[in-house]
Amino acid sequence: MRHLLILGGGTAGTMMANKLAPVLDEQEWKITLVDGTEQHYYQPGFLFIPFGTYRLRDIVRPRRQYLPPNIKVIISAVDHIDTSKNSVTLSNQAIIKYDYLIIATGSDIHPEHIDGLVDEEWGRSKFDFYTPHGTDRLGNFFRTWQGGRLVINIAEMPIKCPVAPLEFAFLADDYFTRRGIRDKVDLHFVTPLSGAFTRPTASRVLGDFLGRKRITVTPDFNIARVDSKEKKIVSWDDIEVPYDVLISVPTNMGDACIARSGLGDELNFVPTDKGTLQANGLDNVFVLGDATNLPTSKAGSVAHFQAEVLFENFLEHIEGLPMPARSDGHANCFIESGFGKGLLIDFNYDTEPLPGEFPLPGIGPMSLLQESHINHYGKLMFRWIYWNILLRGMELPIGSAMSMAGKRALP
Repeated sequence: MRHLLILGGGTAGTMMANKLAPVLDEQEWKITLVDGTEQHYYQPGFLFIPFGTYRLRDIVRPRRQYLPPNIKVIISAVDHIDTSKNSVTLSNQAIIKYDYLIIATGSDIHPEHIDGLVDEEWGRSKFDFYTPHGTDRLGNFFRTWQGGRLVINIAEMPIKCPVAPLEFAFLADDYFTRRGIRDKVDLHFVTPLSGAFTRPTASRVLGDFLGRKRITVTPDFNIARVDSKEKKIVSWDDIEVPYDVLISVPTNMGDACIARSGLGDELNFVPTDKGTLQANGLDNVFVLGDATNLPTSKAGSVAHFQAEVLFENFLEHIEGLPMPARSDGHANCFIESGFGKGLLIDFNYDTEPLPGEFPLPGIGPMSLLQESHINHYGKLMFRWIYWNILLRGMELPIGSAMSMAGKRALP
């Protein structure tokens, strides 16, 4: 009997378990999934908690509820992976042997990597919104905050869901307007990028939105330290940005087990073939979602499109056949812009976000790189789609490869 081991029960790992469990013969295959916690969070929901749209209870469910009943689930942290022995050692030193391994260990924030960020002011005047505790604590703080200089700072790229800090800025503008204190809130967006986003066209469009919403942008800012006493962030070239409240998007890194295994780069992301999704140099190891080092967004849509590719490739590979499918880095992201509207972007490794209609040319009903109410409703509706369709491994009517249908280039 052959053994497939999946490390990580987040979006990527759960989708692969649900896709493969029904098609791998139970007489020939055993599937085991390992994750460190019993809870599964709808992570796009973290963005909405500070502004009162969701509470934590709205975005968390039991992990096992979304995993196939015919696989073995182990709740444990991973100590390390030994690819030379085809084995994984858990935190209790139990050893699991595998024939094939899928690494879907995700990424997480590391505020401790920024000098001065984590101290007695962490959770009082300095916050994150990328963790359950962090976003919940920020929501409680915002309910009584009366205004001041609010700074949103991205420490470095890559980050999980790269549009989320922009969405946070737009939703903060909306939230404080509705509270009647927007004139008392000075919003600043401080980024290591040269503009609002990683791709030029989208950066121009989103930068215009920031300007219209009176959100000051400080580009090319590479944070060196946080001075809690003087309430300022300082870059490596000594640029200072003062704050009353700091919203930090700290360094994102892959799981520590990747470092202990000697498999990752300096940020613990696994070098991965951008087409096949095999771990570089390892025939029986695949990598999915945020755990890869691939030059695409660390977002749920990317994990979804990669899962479609990996499903096809895995079934061919285990039969000794060439892997036919290729990932093109397809990403599809809603961007909340506030006041009941949103944008939508669709891009891949080679093609940046372009304007147009999605998914049907000339019809939509969603518009690309343009605000609309339906894009906002699409974002909110996605929570239901996530729990009921995406995690279950079911197909959506959107191909894994990006389509140019309905898109047009900007002059």
